[in-house]
Amino acid sequence: MPQISINSPVGALTLFEFDDQIVALDWGFVEDMDPSPVLNEAKSQLEAYFAGKRADFDLPLAPHGTPFQQAVWQAMCKIPAGKTATYQELAIAAGSPKGFRAVGMACGRNPIPILIPCHRVLAAGGKPGGYSGWGGLETKAALLRLEGVDLGGVQGKLAV
Repeated sequence: MPQISINSPVGALTLFEFDDQIVALDWGFVEDMDPSPVLNEAKSQLEAYFAGKRADFDLPLAPHGTPFQQAVWQAMCKIPAGKTATYQELAIAAGSPKGFRAVGMACGRNPIPILIPCHRVLAAGGKPGGYSGWGGLETKAALLRLEGVDLGGVQGKLAV
């Protein structure tokens, strides 16, 4: 599977592509293997994002998941940079108003974090919720700060 790595402020990242679509982003560095034009573009867009020159992404994404997870991930992609949404708001957007716990599970299973911005999802009352990416809540807070989100009272809870 073609892959490309990038150094970022939240650690080394590796992007994976299948059939000209991004299918995964993992923490950690691996040797680049057959980097495609899609992977090179994704790396370029991520570098611009981390440099503060880009707020959103325009890439072909193909995360593998259940229909509900797909609906949640699509809703996440509609959260603009610098904004957040709650698990409850995403549950409503995904057509399951009482499914906020399932939304949390979908966030944790997001195979393309950052590009599918699960870091923008908070629990009720602005509490941080969780973050399954490398570095946990500290990484979530770093990504939100990069986007200009005022963490306010959440900041201490994120251990930053």
